[in-house]
Order: sequence, then structure tokens, then C-alpha cells
Amino acid sequence: MLNYVKVLRPQQWVKNVFIFAGLIFSRHFYYVESITTAIAAFIVFCALSSAVYILNDVLDYEEDAVHPTKRHRPIAAGKIKRPTAVVLSVIVGIIALYGAHLISARFLLICLLYAVMMIIYSVVVKHIIILDVLFVAIGYVLRAIAGAVAISVEISAWLLLCTLLFALFLVVSKRRTEIVLLGDNAIRHRKTLDQYSIDILDQMIAIVTSACIVSYCLYTLAPETVAKFDTKNLIFTVPFVVYGIFRYLYLTYKKTEAAVPERALVSDMPLLVCFILWVVVCVVILVNASPVV
Repeated sequence: MLNYVKVLRPQQWVKNVFIFAGLIFSRHFYYVESITTAIAAFIVFCALSSAVYILNDVLDYEEDAVHPTKRHRPIAAGKIKRPTAVVLSVIVGIIALYGAHLISARFLLICLLYAVMMIIYSVVVKHIIILDVLFVAIGYVLRAIAGAVAISVEISAWLLLCTLLFALFLVVSKRRTEIVLLGDNAIRHRKTLDQYSIDILDQMIAIVTSACIVSYCLYTLAPETVAKFDTKNLIFTVPFVVYGIFRYLYLTYKKTEAAVPERALVSDMPLLVCFILWVVVCVVILVNASPVV
């Protein structure tokens, strides 16, 4: 039974916290119905992403077998047979999509789009340099959009841009760490790693890091943001964003935890505290802004 839990990759469900971006920045955390709907959407996306993870593990079982940590995954280790895993993936996926249908038709549409994109990624795109990281990053953006759609609110284009850039930062950092950790075995685990190089990835990290910080700063002071919340105080959340990104860079270049982004977030105490403080400060600022109408 434990292997069937492990194959769902529950440790990666932390990625789905992007679902709550719409709840926070629409200030619908005032409403119990919106909170419960957002939580339901989070659960649905956890199930949907697990269905995709299982399929990905089925397709990548040979590559995972040479990875120092992924070789312990149930499918790569032979503890769950691939045909059984495919059936499990289909069942979990159907349950997730039915749950999405119960939330709303628009939310179901976003979930279907995410599932299709991730399947295309697992089958084809993961072998195409640059496009592979873009597809994964867009998956994070779809999570944010799904969270907003679930509670029927608009989400700022600025916030979507910041989500995309931050996701690119995480994915590119992960690629760099994989090359460093795997060395000569990198290409056996992921074919595109042979096309990347440390120098190229360093350049990409520098670009998305700068773009992410600048975009978030611009978002906090954008006229539409100030008009929406009737406050300029979101600028005070910038230090948390800067520290969080710099801390993650430290983990990438000095400690290699960036190979597993979700583990870095929950295991690195300074990073976890920074994230919690950012959420708290955002909520406090938004609560003390003009009343919700």
C-alpha cells in the first residue's frame, strides 16, 4: 500500500499552492465559500497532477533507474508493474476530472488543458531543449489560472507574468542542478541535458531572476494594482521575494537542493519562513486596504 501512496508523489503537491494565488490577490479570503472552493480545487489538482506523475514515471522508468534518488520510485524500482500503474493513472485522472466538473465547467476546461499539455510534455516535449522548461513553467501558470477560475475571479496579467517567470526560475535551476549531480549520467536520465550546459543555464537563470524581481516590483506599483487595492503598500512584500529568490540561488549553487524544488521549500527553514511571512504580510496589507465591494 505504501508504494501506491509513493507513486502519487504527495511531496510534490506543494506545487499546487499556486491555486491559492487568486484567492489571496482577489481578497476572497473573506468568504467561506471561496475558501472551501479553493481548497477543493487544490485537492482536485493534487489528484490530477498525481495522475500525470504516474504516467510520466511509466514512460521514464528506464531513465529514472539511473538517477540517484528517482531509482527508488516504485515503478523504476519494479515495485509496481507498469500496466498496473497505467490503470491507476487513468482511475485517479478520471476521479480528478469528475471533481473538477463538480466545481465548474471552466475549471474542468483548465484541468483538461493542463492534463493534455503535461501528457504532450511527457511523450514529446521533454526531449526538446528550451521548450521543455517552458511547458513545465506554463503548468504552474495554469495552476494559478485554475485557482482564479474556480472561485470566479479575475487574476492580474502581471501576477500571471510573475508566476511564469518564477516557475522558469525554478525549472531552469533544477536543470542546472541535475547536470551537476548526475555528471556523465545526465544524458541517460534526461536526453535534453546533453543539449544544455552549465554556462547556458547560468545565463538563463540570470535573465529570469532579474525579470522575475523587476516584474514583481512593477506589479506592486502598477496603477491598476494600486487602484484595485487602494494601496501602494504591496511594495513592502518585495524584500521577501528578493530574499526567497536569493536563498534559492544559494541552494542551487552551494547545496544542490534545487534538484527537488518542492523539497527545498519545505525542508529549508529560512526559505519556508520567508514564504510564510510573504503570505502573512500580503494578507495583512490587503486586509487593511480599502474594503472589498
